[in-house]
Amino acid sequence: MLLPVSWLYGFGVWFRNGLYTSGVLKRYRIPGKSIVVGNLSTGGTGKSPMVDLLIQQILELNQPVATLSRGYGRSTHGLLEVTQKSTAKQVGDEPLMYKQKHGDQITSVVAEKRAEGVKWIRKNTPENTVILLDDAFQHLAVKAGLNILVTPFDDLYSNDFILPAGNLREWRAGRKRADIVMVSKCPDNLDKATMESVRRKLRFPEDRIFFSSIQYGTPVSFTEKKVAPISDVLIVTGIGNPSPFIRFWSQQAKCTHLSFPDHHSFTAADITKIHEKFDTFASCERAIVTTEKDRMRLKEFKEVFDDKYPWYFQPIELNIIDRAAFNEFVNGYLNEV
Repeated sequence: MLLPVSWLYGFGVWFRNGLYTSGVLKRYRIPGKSIVVGNLSTGGTGKSPMVDLLIQQILELNQPVATLSRGYGRSTHGLLEVTQKSTAKQVGDEPLMYKQKHGDQITSVVAEKRAEGVKWIRKNTPENTVILLDDAFQHLAVKAGLNILVTPFDDLYSNDFILPAGNLREWRAGRKRADIVMVSKCPDNLDKATMESVRRKLRFPEDRIFFSSIQYGTPVSFTEKKVAPISDVLIVTGIGNPSPFIRFWSQQAKCTHLSFPDHHSFTAADITKIHEKFDTFASCERAIVTTEKDRMRLKEFKEVFDDKYPWYFQPIELNIIDRAAFNEFVNGYLNEV
């Protein structure tokens, strides 16, 4: 029943994109080095760990880096520079997470109009700053030098359909604007035969398709109080696709999951609900565990720092199967004259 609506929506997207590709609508070509990380589908594909990995990779090359995001979920508007004292309500959870992880090593900016954000960064940072545009693949008003398209292993864009019948923001042909396709959230035991099968499905140059998995670090306590081992866990998430996170914890503890919408703005009532649920747990080896991104929105409440409620957040890293080849491709672009 949704297919007619999808075709109408798809036609609108195709027409809009055509105005840009034909030159009717002008695109602002970003001066200097710039990388877009985006997707074809709606949230939960694994863009944030990809951006974080690129930040680290660029810093290791001793090049300055700036992130530019829209700032989803923020209550403010316009262009803002993110500081370590900013809140998620002011700038959004992801930009704040990047800034608090990397501090003064990076510049972080939020702006609905990416061209304005780019111009501010070029004016206020060193000339050789690499700009990372988070979730700007459909923002055709700007044109970056390198485009990385992220698609999750268990929900490839090749198996999906355009909104609202599916989850794609635009037709699968949009992949042609990408320079790299990163298949995210792969199982740890991914074999070569499966990778070859996925490459065929994606219909993209095989030497520019890479595979990555999530590596979970040691949970970090919100306070000095620690619970070890954790055998009974209340998982709290407000992200697009919490399934891998839940699977990870289900392998080591008894899990109860409280799910909130992506970029959910937590309230005092939510915290009370979470704590009331936690109070029903009988085990002494119990904890509340959330994601690093959710922590940006939760830490605004003093109640999460009460020793009575052992809150933890879970750091993650991206593991790229052929990291050397990926680095060579990205560094090759960054080193171009």
